[in-house]
Amino acid sequence: MKLAVLFPGIGYTCDKPLLYYSGKLAAGMGYEVKPVPYGGFPKQAKGNREKMEDAFRTALGQAGQILKDVKWSSYEEIVFFSKSIGTVAGAVFARDLGMPVRHILYTPLAETFSVPLPDAIAFHGTSDPWAGNDEIEQACAAQKIPLFLTSGANHSLETGDPFRDLETLQNTMKTVDSWLKRGAN
Repeated sequence: MKLAVLFPGIGYTCDKPLLYYSGKLAAGMGYEVKPVPYGGFPKQAKGNREKMEDAFRTALGQAGQILKDVKWSSYEEIVFFSKSIGTVAGAVFARDLGMPVRHILYTPLAETFSVPLPDAIAFHGTSDPWAGNDEIEQACAAQKIPLFLTSGANHSLETGDPFRDLETLQNTMKTVDSWLKRGAN
């Protein structure tokens, strides 16, 4: 049995493209898909350290409640698909779980890399106002995490050109598909 857990962002829910199609992709590969629909985040958290920490605690606490009945040891493979603040919550949740977890990090925050991520890939837009290019590139390099950049893309990996955004989404899902098929490190 394989499990895919979807950790959304503050305003980027599991029904938005990156997580929605990740769930469909994982389900098609035989994963049981478990969305973590947390919410109730503080308003205007971007750029406010205290509110971001509160958002992280909210996400992690609600994820713990939502996932409390999961029988983790019954799965041969666990993958966390996470977005933005969800990348931080997913990374810490995995560390605290103490089991091997693979990570797909969509537009991770710098804080995501405060814990080891031994089996991960990351996707980042070069015009992401939530995380600087240099800090994400350096953090990924330090942990040997493959980083896929989308030039001119924002925190949703979108540029404003719907055709380019659909192409980015398709390429991202193809990359994720290949990475999942390669198996755990």
